[in-house]
Amino acid sequence: MRESKSLEFKEKVTSTFLKSVSAFANYGTGEVMFGVDDSGNTVGVPDVQETCLSIENKINDSLSPVPDYSLAVNMRTNVITLTVREGLHKPYLYRSKAYRRNDTATVEVDQLELRRLILEGQNLTFDATDSRLYELSFSRLESRMQSVLGVGALTDDMLRTLELKDGGGAYTVAGELLADVNSFPGVDIARFGESISIFLDRETHDHCSVLEQYDAALALYRKYYQYDKIEGATRKKYELVPEDAFRESLANAIVHRTWDVSAHIRVSMFHDRIEISSPGGLPSGISEQEYLDGQVSKLRNPILGNVFFRLRLIERFGTGVLRIRDAYRGSERQPQFKVFENSILVILPLFSEEMNLSDDERRVYRELVGRSLQMSELTERTGFGRTKVQGILEGLVEKGYVFVFGRGRGTRYTTTR
Repeated sequence: MRESKSLEFKEKVTSTFLKSVSAFANYGTGEVMFGVDDSGNTVGVPDVQETCLSIENKINDSLSPVPDYSLAVNMRTNVITLTVREGLHKPYLYRSKAYRRNDTATVEVDQLELRRLILEGQNLTFDATDSRLYELSFSRLESRMQSVLGVGALTDDMLRTLELKDGGGAYTVAGELLADVNSFPGVDIARFGESISIFLDRETHDHCSVLEQYDAALALYRKYYQYDKIEGATRKKYELVPEDAFRESLANAIVHRTWDVSAHIRVSMFHDRIEISSPGGLPSGISEQEYLDGQVSKLRNPILGNVFFRLRLIERFGTGVLRIRDAYRGSERQPQFKVFENSILVILPLFSEEMNLSDDERRVYRELVGRSLQMSELTERTGFGRTKVQGILEGLVEKGYVFVFGRGRGTRYTTTR
């Protein structure tokens, strides 16, 4: 048994455990086990009843508000387990400070996190708070609503209905984000060459409507990852990366990101993939597995999400990951989702139809995806002999899956799709 983000050991009762009580009440249910040393060894407490009373008194006297907790005693080992449940009335403060768990440590939250806790405790989201701007225009939003919903001019009543204005007539943050000009960061789009040091194209769109940001990124995607091909008497459109997957990833990045940090959404375009990184990890209360399985959706910016839904830029809430995966149905390469504490990264590879490859061929092929390698590098990466790798490469080249370039010792191999 080891300490974790939701489990802490205390050999005896000291006031330091109260920081973890604050952390669990603020960010997720957790346990503190008294009578267990730092290594996880059971040592017990000398007087169970007195220790329980001490724990209760310390929590009741030191936490504001007092969180929901319970005590369980193992009479055989004299170990007391304190369970603290995540509360609704955040922030839960110990000595006027709020805490969170950082792996196995408990640390004080910064002012930004404290403001988020206060909003959560008031059942508010950041996009529902008042904007600092008093004069806003909505020409792009109005145009979009006219073309998609068939409405007329965007009236003051409509702005209130969409919650882009509050009951007192002040613009909300969601309203500012959708306005033609705003004070927020936006999207940074870059197309790279052979390395991230080589920029082939670069656009940054900030302090403008999120709809403009969406349209700009989509335009660059179509420029570099779609092409037309005349086949017989017809012109067919081909997508190197599925547009449905790109649209969904981009819209989710805008709707789910944290807008209270001064950071851009990054759209990085490579010859073999697109990476979309949005600021802010998962909303509290959602696990990584639930996010990846598409089981739960908790909108960080519900007002903004509702407008995107009405404009048909996103589908039913909570289906983003599933829809992205569905766009890659039948593809050898699949999208990847990486969740970090302060960001989420979606990687969209070039679509490639299911290939009829043996296990050994697939092993070599996957080593070449996104890179060019020499024969010696492939033998080292796969553990196969040189003769075997050479035979596999010849077969992949013949099937059109691998391209060979260079001569002699400079010969290199890479994928064709």
